[in-house]
Amino acid sequence: MTVALMWEARAVPGRGGELLAWARHQELPLRPLRRETLRAPQDRVLVITWWDAAYDAELPELPEPEDGLVARAVHRWRFESAEGDEDRGDDRDDERGE
Repeated sequence: MTVALMWEARAVPGRGGELLAWARHQELPLRPLRRETLRAPQDRVLVITWWDAAYDAELPELPEPEDGLVARAVHRWRFESAEGDEDRGDDRDDERGE
């Protein structure tokens, strides 16, 4: 099963670049299958990590940033792959007629 952990924070106004750099430099004790860092308006940063694990597995997550860097508490979500999606791969092109 694939589990995705999502970590999202909003920087104090004007410190979005610092938060983005901070998130990119956070090391995890285990290496995920995939890790992606995204940004959005209002100085928001999102980090998604994918793991080959059970939904309730104990997995490493990014910590809370230092005081004064974020405007609110970090939001965290955990998702598991939907049944049947693992097999889809590039077959979706066929469904669109491509």
